[in-house]
Order: sequence, then C-alpha cells, then structure tokens
Amino acid sequence: MRILFVCGRARARSPTAEQIFARVPGIETASAGVSPDADEPVDVDHLAWAEIVVVMEPAHRRKLMRRFGAHLRGVRLVCLDVPDAYAFMAPALVRLLEARAARFLPR
Repeated sequence: MRILFVCGRARARSPTAEQIFARVPGIETASAGVSPDADEPVDVDHLAWAEIVVVMEPAHRRKLMRRFGAHLRGVRLVCLDVPDAYAFMAPALVRLLEARAARFLPR
C-alpha cells in the first residue's frame, strides 16, 4: 500500500506521518505539501504513485481537487482533521495520527 500524506508546508504533520507509518509492514509512505513554499510541494508524480492520499485538513483536500482533480480519479482521498498545532514528531501528534489513521491501515 502506497500512502501519500499531505499537509500545508510538509514540515510537521505529513513528514511525521510519513515516518511513523513507514514502519508498518506492507506500507510505503511519502509526504508533500500544498503550499507554494512547502519543503516538498505535491505534484502529479506524487499522486500517480499513491494509492491513498491522506490530507490533514479539509482545506488541503480542496486545494488538491482544484489543482489536480483529474489526477485524483481512482485514488482514495482521506482527511484526518489534524490541526496545524504540532511540531515535527511531537508525541501528541504521533498519538493523534495513529488513532485517526487506524480506520484505513491494514490490520
């Protein structure tokens, strides 16, 4: 399973998710951001690679749909509703990501 995690600038939430879920057997992860100043801006190649695209906020979903709608056909898009209130690898962020992602991760 290939999962792309997307947040705003790809500095805290999506890179944290990429690291923690990369440890799960059978999962490949990547992270990117929807903002122009993202450390790793999301592009068509990211979306072509991903089987699941996980956004942190509804605004990220809207931006992806506006910019890449045609490239999202056939891709499962999931929103975790994780606010931009955490530092990279913050324990509270790790716990929240693990809890919210449990619904689509393999058991």
